[in-house]
Amino acid sequence: MPRHFAIVPAAGSGSRFGAEKPKQYLDLLGRPLIFHTLKALTACPDIERVWVVLAPDDPWWPRTDWSELGAKLETVRCGGATRAESVSNGLQAAAMVAADDDWVLVHDAARPCLSPAMLDALFADLSNDPVGGILAVPVADTLKRADAEQRVAATEPRDGLWQAQTPQMFRYGLLCDALQQCRDVTDEAGAVEALGLRPKLVRGDATNLKVTYPADLPLAAMILRARK
Repeated sequence: MPRHFAIVPAAGSGSRFGAEKPKQYLDLLGRPLIFHTLKALTACPDIERVWVVLAPDDPWWPRTDWSELGAKLETVRCGGATRAESVSNGLQAAAMVAADDDWVLVHDAARPCLSPAMLDALFADLSNDPVGGILAVPVADTLKRADAEQRVAATEPRDGLWQAQTPQMFRYGLLCDALQQCRDVTDEAGAVEALGLRPKLVRGDATNLKVTYPADLPLAAMILRARK
C-alpha cells in the first residue's frame, strides 16, 4: 500500500506580515505558530514522516523544544529562495524513503488550523485518484478587479472559482517530475497542471486559514481555542 509523507516548506521570511521574526515563529497560544501546523501532521496516524524544510541559516528553530512532536518529525536545512525550490529540496531529502507511488502532502507552515477531519477527507477522496488534489473552498465573496488608482475596474464572475488551500497531495514521483519541469509556480497544483493534468478539488473549510496578515493571528487562536 502507498504510504503518506508530508513536507512543510518553512524557509520564508513572512515579509507581508511585517513582524521582526518570520511569521511561522510568532507566538500562537504559547507556542510558535508552526508548532500547531506540525502537530496536526505528526498526530495523524496515516502520515509516516514529516519533513520541515528550513532556511540554512535559520536561527529561530533551535530556540524551541520540538520533542513533544515525536520521532516522525525531521528537519532539513535546505530551504530555497522560493516555495517551489524548498519543496523540491524537501523531495530530494525524502528520496531515500519515499517510493514513486507514495503520497506526499505539502502543507503551508503558516496554516496552523488543519483538522483531522480535513486530512480524512483528503485521504478518502484521493486514495484511488490518478492525479491527486488539494484542499480548497469555493469562492463566496464578490470579486472586484482594481485599476491603477485602486478603483473598481470590473466585477468578476465567481462561478466555478475555488480558493486553493493546503495540504496539496500528489504521488512522490509525479510531484518530483512536475516541480523539475515547472518551478515558476506558487503552489504544487500549478506545477502538476503545467503537465496537462487536472488535480481534484477536495472541499475544505474557512477555518483552515493561512496566517498572512496580523489580523489572521487572533483568528487562528480563536479557532484553536474553540476546538479545545
